[in-house]
Amino acid sequence: MSECPSLPKCLFFNDKMANKPATANLMKTKYCQTDNSQCARWKVAQAKLPTGVPPDLFPNEMEKALELLNQ
Repeated sequence: MSECPSLPKCLFFNDKMANKPATANLMKTKYCQTDNSQCARWKVAQAKLPTGVPPDLFPNEMEKALELLNQ
């Protein structure tokens, strides 16, 4: 896969999230620049929920994303 199409507006990728972990660059490479299909933020964005993507949702929080999608 290639870069995620949401990169320009993604809060995580553009360092706009509070309390971003030191491992953020590793996550960016894995979820944003290589394979966005496993990114929790991408999954929620694709569902087009009325609330949108929570600003504190990290790419590796798929369980949290699934909870949001099942509400």
